[in-house]
Amino acid sequence: MKLFAKLGLLTAGLTLSLAAMADPVGTWRTIDDATGKPKSLVKITLEDGKYVGRIVQLLNNPSGNVCNACEGKLKGQNVSGKTIMWNVQSEGGNKYGGGKIMDPKSDKTYTVSLTDNGNTLAVRGSVMGIGRTQTWYRQ
Repeated sequence: MKLFAKLGLLTAGLTLSLAAMADPVGTWRTIDDATGKPKSLVKITLEDGKYVGRIVQLLNNPSGNVCNACEGKLKGQNVSGKTIMWNVQSEGGNKYGGGKIMDPKSDKTYTVSLTDNGNTLAVRGSVMGIGRTQTWYRQ
């Protein structure tokens, strides 16, 4: 019985430690919702206490980093280095929010929340609570 109690405490401690170490800084592979194929690499950095995401590279794109599928101001533009996420702050543990994310393809901006699960990042863009969640993969 004591062994199970110790294992339970150890597991709880490891879980809390991993949550405390969660940090979305790094490079993430995004997936195209329509095709299920890798779409881009996004690098998240911490700048002045807030997380910022920038496009590093478009993947499987015949035009390189030029976004011909984009609408609005990014159509036909080189999107490498473009900021698509800003003002994101830690909300404790592995949760982040309070910022905005822009969909380069539609040129629309959403409220963003992130949940860092270590090797995956749940990225939820929403307007008034209605939205969708994508899973990004740590590179």
